[in-house]
This record gives sequence, C-alpha cells and structure tokens, in this order.
Amino acid sequence: MEASKKIEHEIGGLKNDALRFGLQGVKSDIVGSHPLESAFQSVLILEEAMKRKILANTYGSAFPLKQEFDRKILSRFQRPPGLIPSSMLGLESFTGALEDFGFEDYLQGVHDNETIRAPDLHHGMEVRVGLSKGPVHPSFM
Repeated sequence: MEASKKIEHEIGGLKNDALRFGLQGVKSDIVGSHPLESAFQSVLILEEAMKRKILANTYGSAFPLKQEFDRKILSRFQRPPGLIPSSMLGLESFTGALEDFGFEDYLQGVHDNETIRAPDLHHGMEVRVGLSKGPVHPSFM
C-alpha cells in the first residue's frame, strides 16, 4: 500500500528533461499518425510475416530464424552519436531497402537542417554504454 503512494523520480534518466532536450509538444502525444501511414505500416508487417512463412515452408524453419539473428546483429551496428547519422548500410542491403527510392533520398535530410541542435556526445555515449538512462538525443528517438 505504501509503495503505490510513492512518486517515482529518476535523476538523470528522465525522458522529459526540458533543460537537456527542450520542451515536448503536446500535439504529438495526442494525435496519432495519419490513417494512410498506419495502414501502410500494417501492410508492411503483414508482407514481412508472409515472406517469413514462405521461407519457412520452402527452406525449413531454421532459415527465417537465422535471418532474424542476422537482422538483429546488423541493426545493432551503428556509429557513435553525433552529427553524422548512421547509414546502416549492412541492414539496408540485407533487407533490400537499397533498391527502394524514397522521399528521403531526394529531399533534404534531417541532418542537413540548419536549425538542428548539436547532440551532447558525452551523454550519448553514456546512454550507449549504460551509464545513464534516457534518450540519446531528441532527433534519435
């Protein structure tokens, strides 16, 4: 009973640290994504599940598991936090995303924006190593 009345507070691990990450917008918390975007995401998830099932039926149940392990290994390989974003080239080549030409390929990227704040590299490495909690930088969330 006493534990439920206690207010939890983490020093240095707050996601809503206004001094470090700026003020959070309320609209993004209330309003969800566009209905077309959510439908597109659900179709991508269904297509991925269908591909996994086809591969399991064709090559055996171990093949999709091996691909999932490879995907997890390649998704963990990143640059240290900084102004140059990680390209994740190995993961893109593994998933076939190199063949897709999206709007981010010809429009100005987030990292080219003049109003972006430089990330705190020390805090980013502390989060990566596990010494600190919280997001690395608002642009990495």
